[in-house]
Amino acid sequence: MTPPSGTLTDIDRAGATGREIAQQPAMWRQVAADLASHREALHDFLGPLLARDDLRIVLTGAGTSAFAGDLLAPALTGRLRRRVDTVATTDIVSNPAEAFAEDLPTLLVSFARSGDSPESVAATVLADRFLGSVHHLIVTCNPDGELAKTHGAAERSYVLLMPPATNDAGFAMTSSFTSMVLATWLALAPGAGEAETAERLADAGTAVLRDHADAVAGLAARGYQRIVYLGSGPLTALARESALKVLELSAGSIVSFFDSALGFRHGPISVIDGHSLAIVYLSGDPYTRRYDEDIAVELRSRMGVGNVVVVAAKPSGRLDPVWLVPGLDDAPDVLAALPFVLVAQLFAVGTSLSLGLTPDSPFPSGEVNRVVKGVTVHPYDER
Repeated sequence: MTPPSGTLTDIDRAGATGREIAQQPAMWRQVAADLASHREALHDFLGPLLARDDLRIVLTGAGTSAFAGDLLAPALTGRLRRRVDTVATTDIVSNPAEAFAEDLPTLLVSFARSGDSPESVAATVLADRFLGSVHHLIVTCNPDGELAKTHGAAERSYVLLMPPATNDAGFAMTSSFTSMVLATWLALAPGAGEAETAERLADAGTAVLRDHADAVAGLAARGYQRIVYLGSGPLTALARESALKVLELSAGSIVSFFDSALGFRHGPISVIDGHSLAIVYLSGDPYTRRYDEDIAVELRSRMGVGNVVVVAAKPSGRLDPVWLVPGLDDAPDVLAALPFVLVAQLFAVGTSLSLGLTPDSPFPSGEVNRVVKGVTVHPYDER
């Protein structure tokens, strides 16, 4: 898919990664359509579980897939009014006795682009071992991955497949991340107008690609050595994913950092120097937003307006300029995060190209791989 007209050529020169960033608005529409076609089967699987007051929902994955859970958990807790935890597969596999210390009825939601990472299946096996009652919702982009194949016919499992194009061929997860987040939100917190929601998100994402790609490419060309992403609530997890993108696509040569708006002052603000860029995501919640604006105002006074980018779904009475993402002024942060992250993805691509790297393969010697290798999953022996 070609990007919207008016963008710079960075996204065209970024190979599969560029195409996968540009295709996201179309993928979001497809995710909503696919969910609608599977709604009855999903309801049959999820309905009895969500009716249980004692159900624990655990969102899991590794790397970006774990951050998908971190983004969703606070929003789902608020919407469902029940316990929703995030525990990375890497923590489950290394420490299952504590991850599953409470033997509660559990829905384990596993996020996986390929489903072939060593920890993916191991985490579900350990859940089955430690918990008396566990069901599995597998959210994956790869029908041929080990995770999907293992759970495809399992009685207490449901495999929710993303559109095939979201099985990103590029090194970094882009359309896989946003599609899995949207699909899980629509599956666990359904509401009226899901197709309309996806359409609004797609329009907003298209606007980001069209209206901000040139500015993002200009930022990437400045040669910043340190990049900080900040957000509150669910947007803290988005900040973490954003920081990972530039770290990955710069092959680790750019220092990237993330934090919450309030947490940043408690020591981590020390990372800021004369070669730093800060990108602040503003919450749509009026109360939370005050803290985001506070840190953005403070950083602009220290770093200069041009070195602090503010991304928001509605204007700020205290900050100007703001990079506005249109049409989402009443959307929850978990959904606004999807077009917001396009800014970070574009910046990571631009930085990679400015360093003379190939975004699809920033580690050509293979020391870091698209699908993690080298992990030994040890048998668990009860003590």
